[in-house]
Amino acid sequence: MEKHQANNDLKGIGGQAVIEGVMFKSKKGWSVAVRDPEGFIHLKTEPLKPHKLEKTPLFRGFFILFYTLLLGIKALEFSAQISGGKKEGAGEKPISPIMMAGTLLVSVGAALVLFLFVPLMVARLVGFLIAPVAASSLLFNVVDGISRAAIFLLYVWIIGLWKETGRIFEYHGAEHKVIHALEDGGLGMENIIKASPRHPRCGTSFLLIVMALSIIVFSFIPQHWPLYVKFLSRLVLIPLVAGLSYEALKLSAKFEKNPFMRLMVLPGLALQKLTTREPDQSQIEVSLKALEGVMTLEES
Repeated sequence: MEKHQANNDLKGIGGQAVIEGVMFKSKKGWSVAVRDPEGFIHLKTEPLKPHKLEKTPLFRGFFILFYTLLLGIKALEFSAQISGGKKEGAGEKPISPIMMAGTLLVSVGAALVLFLFVPLMVARLVGFLIAPVAASSLLFNVVDGISRAAIFLLYVWIIGLWKETGRIFEYHGAEHKVIHALEDGGLGMENIIKASPRHPRCGTSFLLIVMALSIIVFSFIPQHWPLYVKFLSRLVLIPLVAGLSYEALKLSAKFEKNPFMRLMVLPGLALQKLTTREPDQSQIEVSLKALEGVMTLEES
């Protein structure tokens, strides 16, 4: 595939890295490509039925995030099966709804404790030591937000030290490279290699927007409320924060050539230096295969 003129639908393709592979999702379906220990690339594609929430502003952000998490679990299962040396289809069983729900609950629960409850406790501790922080909802949430960002950066840095995670970050870079090449209209290997491993519409940038907007949204929670009520209020407001963040990310894509918007996406691109790494050609080949799979669904 040397040339392909990207249209608006194909520009909506998003991806994520998995173990020894890459997953892409579009409006019409999703695909995941994984390389097995013998060097062969295996591709799995599935069509998706459109949902009205995907087109509803504010609501679509949280819906797409949650749905992508579900697809990510399925992609990880396929990736673990293939990269572990099992033959495709040999003894393959679909993830049961109970297992999928359990995995999702554990993952989301751990994330809520680490990135919501712990920063809240840090802000409370700082409030005990510095009176103005305890008295001001804005200052309290600024400390809360800074703590959340610091924990996130530390978390990403620590997991990036592991060899296995480093491989996933390389596939993350490969995913971005082929998306850049797609949007530039040329999917030749030479164009892909030259492309940047960082992309402004990356999920990492989305998380940075979430952390920034959460400071503003959570500031409306009354400061005199008990700690447990503040925590529950944050849980309730997560869909709103996710929805606003998704709209902000789409806005940055729509006006990506605007000088002000380019300045606004710089922090997200800088953060991707931790979550993306330069891939080798074999990883790019896997990413390109996954992209071809989802493009086939889009064009069918």
